[in-house]
Amino acid sequence: MTDETATAQRLVRRFARETNLLVSGRGFSVVGTDAVAEALRALLSALGARLDSGTASVVVAPGRAVEILLDGAPLPARSTAEARVDAAGVHMPVSTDLAQRLREAGTVRDVRIGIAMVLEPKTAQLALLLRDAGATVAVYAHPDEIDVEVADVLRARGIPVDGDPTLSGAAERAAAVSFLRRGFDLLLDDGSHLIRLAHEEGLAAELRGAAEETTSGLTPLRLMEHEGVLDIPVIAVNDALTKTSFDNRYGTGQSCVFAIADALETAGIDLRDQPAVVAGYGPVGEGVAAHLRALGVDVAITETDAVRALRAAHDGYRVGRLRDLAPGALVVSATGVPHTIDAETVRVSRVVAVAGGVPHEIDLDVSALRPYVAANGASSPYIERAGEGALVIARGGCVNLSAGEGNPIEIMDLSFSVQLYAVEHLLTQKLTVGVHPLPAEADATIGAAALALRGEQLDERSDAQIAAQREWRSPRFRGAAS
Repeated sequence: MTDETATAQRLVRRFARETNLLVSGRGFSVVGTDAVAEALRALLSALGARLDSGTASVVVAPGRAVEILLDGAPLPARSTAEARVDAAGVHMPVSTDLAQRLREAGTVRDVRIGIAMVLEPKTAQLALLLRDAGATVAVYAHPDEIDVEVADVLRARGIPVDGDPTLSGAAERAAAVSFLRRGFDLLLDDGSHLIRLAHEEGLAAELRGAAEETTSGLTPLRLMEHEGVLDIPVIAVNDALTKTSFDNRYGTGQSCVFAIADALETAGIDLRDQPAVVAGYGPVGEGVAAHLRALGVDVAITETDAVRALRAAHDGYRVGRLRDLAPGALVVSATGVPHTIDAETVRVSRVVAVAGGVPHEIDLDVSALRPYVAANGASSPYIERAGEGALVIARGGCVNLSAGEGNPIEIMDLSFSVQLYAVEHLLTQKLTVGVHPLPAEADATIGAAALALRGEQLDERSDAQIAAQREWRSPRFRGAAS
């Protein structure tokens, strides 16, 4: 990698790190004509950004420090949790509008809503929006998914938060059960851990319904439905196109790859120092692979699904078996399935990390991890060595949360808009027990609102197009009837 390309990558990652905003779909103005400016333009284009007079600008001028501006001003200060929570609210307009609709209709007035998700600034905003719309809200976060400073911000603003990073085992379970015993009408869950626990503890009967955010959470819920043990209606938030098509591909792709690159660079390792293997080519894997490729990494894919593997091949990636591709590589699990990266893969890989993630996605004895220090003395708080094997990023946890600030704000604006739509649907429709999709109008409403707020225009079908779709007779033989 040339010095100019490396500098361009650092600038883009700095923008994402300091703002927690999305690169793809954003307009950037790059001011400058030197090699760094040209490398920056090429990188931004590869990442899906538009090169125009957008909201963000990077000034690259000889003899001057590089400036990164947002809306013509220096990047906003987000040095405190309070500032990070407030900054998230500024960039969540679709969620804000939907919450306003709930407030005006009185839909959630006095409804008790429990939020069991990764607690960071965007989740805090979801809780505040629901509270301001009239709901009674409380939040639970698993020990490895809680930003304690953000939790304190919510508590100071009147929203109870249950969660402690020091808990484990029986104490963690007891805290989650205690949260459920607060009594809720609705649960908004990530991974369905609380929904499943409510059923185990005989507390599900109190719920009117729930909404589940993730693929890994919906899989056991559908199993429960099949076995007849699911007792409540659940909205499959993850299946909405405005969630999974953006959250997983663009949000998780950017945040995980940038977090990996930042952690490796701190330890003196360039992301391109080794080939990469992405395990799984669902929406998360697609996003991780695309962002790695945009940063100039040689990427291969491993898949157990024939159609996804074929799609990866048509997207230009080498496809093979993990045991053949892993030696000496950066291996990123994007499956959301436990035991994806086994002990042998950890032994032969150079680096392993998890994008998205569930517990035990890497077969790893964390007690055996030891600090990693490079030959030049460089180290990272997020990188350890697994015995004599691979370097492990973020102890095998979801890398964008453990070593970063999670998905970009605008992406979570879309995902949480779907959650708010699910809340409305659960409260206004008579749903039977089972896992339910949101109606197509949810995606249409959220997508149109997001486009409008970004200043984009949606085209309309002509009368002739509409009329043609209402005619079943083939136009090929029109006027030729015998």
